[in-house]
Amino acid sequence: MSVLVLRHEPFEHLGHFARGLQAAEIPFEYKDLGSPLSLDGRTGLIIMGGPQSANDSNPALEAEMRLITEAIDKDVPVLGVCLGAQLIAKTLGARVHKNRLPEIGWAPVHFTDAAKTDPLFSSFDSPTTFFHWHGETFDIPEGAVWLAYSEDCRHQAFRYKTNVYGVQFHPEIEEAMILDWCAQPVNCGDVSSLAAPIVPVDPTAVDTASLAKKVFDGWLAVAGLKK
Repeated sequence: MSVLVLRHEPFEHLGHFARGLQAAEIPFEYKDLGSPLSLDGRTGLIIMGGPQSANDSNPALEAEMRLITEAIDKDVPVLGVCLGAQLIAKTLGARVHKNRLPEIGWAPVHFTDAAKTDPLFSSFDSPTTFFHWHGETFDIPEGAVWLAYSEDCRHQAFRYKTNVYGVQFHPEIEEAMILDWCAQPVNCGDVSSLAAPIVPVDPTAVDTASLAKKVFDGWLAVAGLKK
């Protein structure tokens, strides 16, 4: 039992999710963008975020989408966050496109009626505040279930089959990660465009570790990985 994690930048890592894997005693391995990829022996696939676009003409991203297709075909559980969700959506034939405006910082996420019975999101209040950092978004793939939205982004989460999830917001985020992201040269343009500085702590005082645990424990359960 092990999980493969596709990482597009070293600073876009598992965050709180890593603790969930460690607590469940599930080994995991990062593969950075451009690394050789294989699902051999893997019982789960997680695709993290990054500053790239799912629409980039990039052989490494195309290889990731082929791996996502293979995982879905083999019924390997998949979880994608931000860019990862967009890559899953595009793999499933949905459109990835610019959001009507960039969504960066803390914002409420509302859950659809379908989320009320979803293993990952049924226990959340609607809305619940999460961290966001994206300029693009996805359409809901054909056959998938729409689970969440925000005021500025209609499609925040979906489920495909029973064990494939795409999540646009960042439930994995830690305070230190936000500070690190704001300092990264690749993110300077986003940061300078904001009307106010990003605050690293949720202004509604919701504990991000507990939010992450609820989401990730739900995914581990549907993935059949939770003891």
